[in-house]
Amino acid sequence: MDLLSIFLKGGWIMYLILACSLIAVAIIIEKFIVLKKAKVNVPAFLVRIRTMLKKKDIDGAIAICIADRTPVSNIVKKGLKKYRHGHQRVVEAIESAGRQEIAKLEKGLPILASISGIAPLLGFLGTVTGMITAFMKIQELQGSANPADLAGGIWEALITTAFGLIVGIPALAFYNYFVSAISKLVMDIELVTTDVIDILEDSGKGTIEDDEEINI
Repeated sequence: MDLLSIFLKGGWIMYLILACSLIAVAIIIEKFIVLKKAKVNVPAFLVRIRTMLKKKDIDGAIAICIADRTPVSNIVKKGLKKYRHGHQRVVEAIESAGRQEIAKLEKGLPILASISGIAPLLGFLGTVTGMITAFMKIQELQGSANPADLAGGIWEALITTAFGLIVGIPALAFYNYFVSAISKLVMDIELVTTDVIDILEDSGKGTIEDDEEINI
């Protein structure tokens, strides 16, 4: 028996599970691409930025950020562009840019989390409808049904449960992986932005008060 035949035996709920699997795959592929592009060598990036900032070459630092094209560099770039407007504008620009970049990184994750819960539930719903079908057959045959008569309902019950779990378990695993990877990126962002602010403070321009923090 081929996969298509097995799929069709699962009934109409299988189409909902299939839709969930396609959406999950699309999100997973997109997140891998986004995270790959977002990776940054923090020590190397900081060395280059520090060199420019210590020479008070803001334009040079911005040029490095433009060339790097990662969430970290985008945040630093937007902060540096407000450098001449004072420390408060630098902080506000970094916080705003940080929220925007993190929102981009997290895009699609709530949907993936929902699929990890919905797919198994759809499978269990298929179990219920399959059992209903089987018992309706028993009633129709007035209790004289043989195993072959009940096979359709049992197929539906077992296949939908299996496929729901097949979709839901990987979706949950990938969701947790992406959350962990994004948390690490956020830590990198906080490390870099704090370091940039400290250097600006030491330079005597765009001074940041000791009690101010970057809240991303």
